[in-house]
Order: sequence, then structure tokens, then C-alpha cells
Amino acid sequence: MKLDLDIQNASGSDHHPSTDEMTQWVMAALDNRLEQAELAIRIVNEAEISQLNSDYRHKQGPTNVLSFPADLHPGVDVPLLGDLVICAPVVEREAIQQSKSLQAHWAHMVIHGTLHLLGYDHIEDHDADVMEGLEIELLKHMNFPNPYVLPQEECTQNHE
Repeated sequence: MKLDLDIQNASGSDHHPSTDEMTQWVMAALDNRLEQAELAIRIVNEAEISQLNSDYRHKQGPTNVLSFPADLHPGVDVPLLGDLVICAPVVEREAIQQSKSLQAHWAHMVIHGTLHLLGYDHIEDHDADVMEGLEIELLKHMNFPNPYVLPQEECTQNHE
């Protein structure tokens, strides 16, 4: 599979994964579903993601990741999937709050956003189960823990 990944850091911070890591995570989510894909990942601050969240989702405040699938006219045959916008400060804060490694949470956000670009969603319970199951499996293959179980819950579950 050929991947053209454009990473833009507009966050003002250098505390984000490497291009190689993000490429690995996108490739895992794509899982050879396509022969070729193009997408951009823009790493932003809270002000930028808050504005995008307001403009496109009509929700106030920052969020962790937004996905913008390419809106191509029928018959246009290009491998453009779309864009991911990830807020570095929110991802960092969530990783701390959820007692997760920063790398694991970044991997989850990249995979989650890429799956959205592929058409997965979590609006309906059944769709959420499918998408979350796929995320859990993909992350497990890369030796990351289940992102939907907090580390203290995992310990409790393993000892029951």
C-alpha cells in the first residue's frame, strides 16, 4: 500500500509523535483496505480546534480529534481520504487524566480519526461497538492497551 501522509505542526509544541510513528498508526488503520491513500494530519492548539469544533460541529470548546473526509465528486478517482486535526494539549491532558501513556493515546487518536475517514462512526451503539472493537484490536497488535479500559480497571478485571 502506498501512503502519502502530510503532517503539519501548528500547535507551537514539539511534544508529538514522530512522522514514522504516525505513519505506522495510519497504515494500521488502513489495514490494506486501499492500494493508495493521501491524508493530512494537522497538529493544533486548543484555540484552533475550538474554532473548528464550533464551525463544523456546532460544539463549544476543544476536542481531541476531528476528521474531515474528502468530499469528492462522483467519478473523481484520486486517493485523497481527507484530513485529521489533532489537538496536542487535549491529547496530553487526556493521557494524564486517564493514566495512559502519551504514545498510546496518540496512537488511539490517529487510528480513531483514520477510521472516521474510512467511514466508521460511533453515533449508533452497534456502530460504536464495531469501531471500538476494531480500534482495540489494531492497538493490541501494536502492544498498546485497550483504550476504553482505564489501567486501574484493567488490574481489577485481571484479578477477579
